[in-house]
Amino acid sequence: MESCIPKAETLELLPDDRLLEATVLLLKGFGDNTRLKILSLLRGGEICVHEIVEALSISQSAISHQLRILRNVRLVSSRRQGRHVYYRLADEHVLNLLESALSHGAEAFNG
Repeated sequence: MESCIPKAETLELLPDDRLLEATVLLLKGFGDNTRLKILSLLRGGEICVHEIVEALSISQSAISHQLRILRNVRLVSSRRQGRHVYYRLADEHVLNLLESALSHGAEAFNG
């Protein structure tokens, strides 16, 4: 009878614990409806916080809280211009992750 002990090459597939922790934090950034809506809005490019507030009809303090989380997990970046703060997706990787997640979600929804 064969043993069910993982082979060395199987164990090599496991990422380092620090990488796993960082990845879990990153994916948690996608794990909220409001944050996912914000990220979706940012697919079109950089927008001002006020535009996000207006588009989602959510208080500025609630949007700011979600944006802080997204910044902390490096999914978005920001710049200040006068009294306005503009947000954008952090990089192309974030856009690709978002597009893949939405595409996969659409398959599950339509499937």
